Amino acid sequence: MCAFLGVSVRSGVGTDVADGDTITAATWTNLMLNVQDCWNARFSPASRTAASDASKTFTSTWYSSLAQETTTPAFGYTYQYALPTDPFCLRVLEFSNGTLSYPQDNITNNTGGPVFVIEGRKLLTDEGTAQIKYIGRVTDTQLYDASLTEALAARLAAEICYAITGSTSMVQIQTSLYEAKVNEARFNDATEGATQRLEASDFIESRF
Repeated sequence: MCAFLGVSVRSGVGTDVADGDTITAATWTNLMLNVQDCWNARFSPASRTAASDASKTFTSTWYSSLAQETTTPAFGYTYQYALPTDPFCLRVLEFSNGTLSYPQDNITNNTGGPVFVIEGRKLLTDEGTAQIKYIGRVTDTQLYDASLTEALAARLAAEICYAITGSTSMVQIQTSLYEAKVNEARFNDATEGATQRLEASDFIESRF
């Protein structure tokens, strides 16, 4: 794989290990680093680092103003909108009619029901304007930030290390590394942008 991607093989990695021989700690470290090298060569530009990506927007969260379709729902709601396809919408996190937002504001449809519902690839609502924040499926690997690529590389290392070493302790070490990388990525995501202002909705305030 290193030869295919043009990655330099680290010390000790290119030497076959006979059955029963012990893989040294240095060789194992270089092997895992080569796995990461291959991943970075395949999915990440060489100029990108975790430090430079610290302020980048999380790659899977997107905003979109939806275009209202001429076809209307059979019943229940007034308007329908096609969900985004680029990137492909997996889940709607927030909804806005341009003035009020859900779930921050206690907005409903004309009959007091949910302000919107998802049916297939359509968003149905009574609102004439539909703006959403959503989780999208990102297939362009050039959009992956460094924290994500490092977490994926660590996961790959955890998946293959037992087949290479036969050591359950190494599996635990690599799994712990993967979990640490995921926690680091989540922290970077949580600290990006302005702090979200948390306010109680009318529903919550009515209980006091």
